[in-house]
Amino acid sequence: MHPEEVPELPEGVAERLREGGVDDLYPPQAAAVEAGVTRGESLVASVPTASGKTLIAELAMLSSVARGGTALYIVPLRALASEKKSEFERWEELGFDVGVSTGNYDADGEWLAARDIVVATSEKVDSLVRNGAAWIDDLTCVVADEVHLVDDAGRGPTLEVTLGKLRTLNPGLQVVALSATVDNADVIAEWLDAELVDAEWRPIDLKTGVHYGNAVTFDDGSQREVPVSSGGRPTAALVDDALAGDGDASESADTDGSDAPTHDPADDQGSSLVFVNSRRNAEASAKRLREVTDTHLTRDERGQLADLAAAIRDVSDTETSDTLADCVAEGAAFHHAGLAPEHRSLVEEAFRDRLVKCVSATPTLAAGVNTPSRRVIVRDWRRYDGEYGGMKPLDVLEVHQMMGRAGRPGLDPYGEAVLLAKNAETRDELFERYVWADPEPVRSKLAAEPALRTHVLATVASGFARTREGLLEFLDRTLYATQTDESGRLEAVTDDVLAYLDRNGFLDRDDGSLSATSVGHTVSRLYLDPMTAAEIIDGLEWADANRAEAVRALGGGNGDASSDADRAAAETDPAATNGTPAAGFQRASELASTGDAPAPTPGGDADDPDDAPATPSADAPTYPTALGLFHLVSRTPDMYQLYLKSGDRERFTDLCYERESELLGRTPSEYEDVRFEEWLSALKTATLLEDWVGEVDEDRITERYGVGPGDIRGKVDTAEWLLGAAERLAGELDLSPIPVREAKKRVEYGVRDDLLELAGVRGVGRKRARRLFEAGIETRADLRDADKSVVLRALRGRRKTAAKILENVGRQDPSMEGVATASGAGPNSTAGSDSASESADGRASGGDADPGAPEDPDEQASLGDFG
Repeated sequence: MHPEEVPELPEGVAERLREGGVDDLYPPQAAAVEAGVTRGESLVASVPTASGKTLIAELAMLSSVARGGTALYIVPLRALASEKKSEFERWEELGFDVGVSTGNYDADGEWLAARDIVVATSEKVDSLVRNGAAWIDDLTCVVADEVHLVDDAGRGPTLEVTLGKLRTLNPGLQVVALSATVDNADVIAEWLDAELVDAEWRPIDLKTGVHYGNAVTFDDGSQREVPVSSGGRPTAALVDDALAGDGDASESADTDGSDAPTHDPADDQGSSLVFVNSRRNAEASAKRLREVTDTHLTRDERGQLADLAAAIRDVSDTETSDTLADCVAEGAAFHHAGLAPEHRSLVEEAFRDRLVKCVSATPTLAAGVNTPSRRVIVRDWRRYDGEYGGMKPLDVLEVHQMMGRAGRPGLDPYGEAVLLAKNAETRDELFERYVWADPEPVRSKLAAEPALRTHVLATVASGFARTREGLLEFLDRTLYATQTDESGRLEAVTDDVLAYLDRNGFLDRDDGSLSATSVGHTVSRLYLDPMTAAEIIDGLEWADANRAEAVRALGGGNGDASSDADRAAAETDPAATNGTPAAGFQRASELASTGDAPAPTPGGDADDPDDAPATPSADAPTYPTALGLFHLVSRTPDMYQLYLKSGDRERFTDLCYERESELLGRTPSEYEDVRFEEWLSALKTATLLEDWVGEVDEDRITERYGVGPGDIRGKVDTAEWLLGAAERLAGELDLSPIPVREAKKRVEYGVRDDLLELAGVRGVGRKRARRLFEAGIETRADLRDADKSVVLRALRGRRKTAAKILENVGRQDPSMEGVATASGAGPNSTAGSDSASESADGRASGGDADPGAPEDPDEQASLGDFG
């Protein structure tokens, strides 16, 4: 089928497809058109990776917009949202506006109403519905990418319920579900009242097999000799073989940097993806494989990789960043969730450009991000599972997703996916288990109580159900109801959830009717698990009830209850002590000293000495402390806690008792083994956050807690979101939100409380704020009035950076032209330069954001990367 033959396409689309090299539609695409995808018919496309699913979605969305509607593209990951937005922007020249929205879970995204195509994660779409986004009613087409992830216990129920709500709001809604090949795509099509396109076709051949001994045996019976030298590793041999390609690229590569190659080896080379089962293994694999990839690099590639390695080092001052840069400089890389988002995007782009030759990755890379390669090597097909009690074989669907990354249309003549076996018995098992096996059927996970807690409350609060019967009727339209043969299970779990929500004050049940309470509405809009909200409310009420006793235990003196990080900083850095009160942001300790604090809780007795500290005196410490609030949000279900490692239990038990007066709740007995260990895990997570706001360097944090820079960012983003929710809940319950607000701001900027005002200036961040503070510039007013040479010295001679910061703070003449760099700028202060490391100061540029501006996914507080 030619593009011109596709019915109801907007003007210019067929021509643009031709210009992009699409002369004929792929068979699955043609089948989708014949099933009515451009005429508004719902469709489930279950086809292999790289078989043209995205174009099916584009045909549906463009034709839907042309009929006067709005299209929504739902993705599972934030990174995939950005990738798809960039991909869809090719249609903006034809007049189609594209927007992306992935964070700010208590916003309605009103600005998205002006977009024709919106890309968002399922969690964001769910939150938009909860917050009453009016433009949702204008949707005419919804695309659900990777719809087989409804099988995922974590995010699957959100996608399932969200699709149900969208179909309820828009009865004529076209739903296009894109899926990998699964065993029961017909069930998904039945659930969505959709036509089914179920195909095995791929644009290039994919050969799957097992390497054993010195050869790969493929599913068609053919073999490829890939010998492994004595003492060598099969993975290295397979990567080297792929890079050798049709010719011996290693012979023509510039191995000593002196002679130019006789031809471009990239014309023959095949890249490799190596899937392993842990972050540590991914990094170790990349370190070994760089010795292979390095021998296949040209002189030009070495130069480009050196620049890329420098950019990677600038992202984060951590050992992980340095290790990744070292590997990338030699043509290899690793990829896992512990990397910062910037790290992952740099690696993905370089791999797509065939600059990085091999990536060792955990399975997260197989979850939708466009990173195809000539050869996929599934090195590890088992991973540790605590519930299983050991190393558990991966699901067939997950391995097939990895294998589907093999073969780049237009770049590779074929794709190869290879599993590794150490003996003949394992080789035979791998053929039976994965190569010849069909993927498992997709099964709904909605009936689990943790999933239903959130979605039952949201369904009632959003007005989708006002009675128990109405709620069950809504749930009866889910995939779970389509699949289940357990009569009454969903009803029983729903009744348990309703009782929980009623007991905790989130719902009112009256003569069969259901309604959300004021707090229940707030919890739903904030996108919290109700159990998280209940934990936060209990903690805040504990703080209010036990304030007098806690303040006495903490002792007198202003400021935060001296944390380990703050005490250490004060000992080594005199400038770390509190300075002049900030005009733009008053700290809780300052409000305490000036008496500008909330009145005592209603019902308190001003003459009762136990109630007196409710309005702190000048020498009363801030309460709740930052650590107490960090521990509170860290023990909620919405925060992924750090595990206790060897030696941690004793260390954090001591810390727990040392700082018990700061913790908002009664510490469990050590004999309550599970509860006590969870309490300590939350304390470990809280101390990581305390180190972050104490301005401890990232490399120290990663070393101290055994995490990656991406883990730090994830914890920080989640804590910022949960503390923001706690601030809202405190206001809802007439409790003081001031200490919570300060803790949230400190997490947002990664600073001690004396830098809160400076760090809030756009472009400053945590490191520059400290340098400015040490130069005697402590407030926004100081910055506006400061001698420019002092500002330039504090910013290490970066003229453009200094001028921009002065402009952001409202200085009338921000230009640095003609300003001499004051003495003491240091040997690394090259006047007029703005290095990437300086511009990437801290985790964010900080404050002064325009509240009316469109959401930028790179500047939003969010749940992190969802995987």
